[in-house]
Amino acid sequence: MILNNSLDRELSGSKFWSQGMFRSLQQYNYRLWVSGALVSNIGTWMQRVAQDWLVLTQLTHGNAMAVGVVMSLQFGPQLLLLPLTGWATDRLDRRKLLLVTQTGMGMLALGLGILTIIGRVQLWQLYMFAGGLGCISAFDAPARHAFVSELVGEQDLFNAVALNSSSFNAARMIGPAMAGILIAAVGCGWAFLINAVSFMAVLLALSQLRQEELYGKLKVDRSPGRFMQGFHYAWHHPELKAALLMLLLVGTFGLNFPIFISTMAVTAFHTGAGRYGMLTSCMAMGSVVGALMVAKRAHPKFLALPLSAAAFGICCVLAAMMPNEWSFGLILVITGISVQTLTTTTNSLVQLGTDSALRGRVLAILLAIMLGSAPLGAPLVGWVADRFGPRWALIVGAASGFGAALIGIYYLVRHRSSSGSYS
Repeated sequence: MILNNSLDRELSGSKFWSQGMFRSLQQYNYRLWVSGALVSNIGTWMQRVAQDWLVLTQLTHGNAMAVGVVMSLQFGPQLLLLPLTGWATDRLDRRKLLLVTQTGMGMLALGLGILTIIGRVQLWQLYMFAGGLGCISAFDAPARHAFVSELVGEQDLFNAVALNSSSFNAARMIGPAMAGILIAAVGCGWAFLINAVSFMAVLLALSQLRQEELYGKLKVDRSPGRFMQGFHYAWHHPELKAALLMLLLVGTFGLNFPIFISTMAVTAFHTGAGRYGMLTSCMAMGSVVGALMVAKRAHPKFLALPLSAAAFGICCVLAAMMPNEWSFGLILVITGISVQTLTTTTNSLVQLGTDSALRGRVLAILLAIMLGSAPLGAPLVGWVADRFGPRWALIVGAASGFGAALIGIYYLVRHRSSSGSYS
């Protein structure tokens, strides 16, 4: 994991690394962080797939709404704890905060794994573990995203954000496939235990960072009302407001793929755990491609948001029409490209368009929307899947994509037409 000094010099002097798609990797701290995060994210995706499969096939009789409840408990705290998470991200040492949150999430995965392996896990217990994980993740996610600027600095931030997404989705491609094989062979509990062990990679990376090479974090004003200034800042910057509203709409009704994919696999295609993991990996494959496409750009462009939102809507409609898991998986690849373009571009626009002193607060809002909005729509989407079938649930997702595209078009017409710029 730790590269020697000669390799550091070779990477730093390479034009490919310093100017190309992977330019952020010329920095030692970022390389170390990404390698640890990749291992941990593989474990995280293994747990997500195993958790949904456990609920859908063992703890209930194919109840999609129960999966929606788990999602709400796991991601809902992003919204409920928003004042505290933004405050913590801006005020506390992010590296130390991440050491605490990563340790806590690893302990929860260990506990759930033990209960599952000994055959004592029940639905209410899984709900409790999901809620605990959600509370810790609410502090971890904004700190983790904001910490990237301390690893690479402002000049490579856009590229680093895109590469982070590539790493996350590479893990999303590997983890579900591994989970599907593991679940079929030995059950869900071992996926939880592997996830618990995987957190050691991030903890090791955080402990080995060269702290003297970290980019400084600006001091934050401690006066009352600073939390609301994050909302005020985003609301009074039209580009940020439009991007966040688009993400809110798609996130609430469209980014419910644990429900979409699991219910299509079980009720529409009647496949097993291995095929379910494969379908989840298909979407991740497209997400990796989308993130790398974004990483090649020098700067994020707002026009990418309505285009990718419309593409997402079209993909959801096509996915709902597919007759078998193979054609469904192919559409998921294209869907992954559109989703990743939307989310990564939004993330970069928010980070680069926000004053550094308020970045943690605004990032907490972004991540609360990205991770916390899905639980708002998950029970509804799950109910639609139970009542009318998973194909109609995908149509709900399609509608959110088309609605978000209209918001983006309205912004471009209203705020960009006078200047003639649509970049």
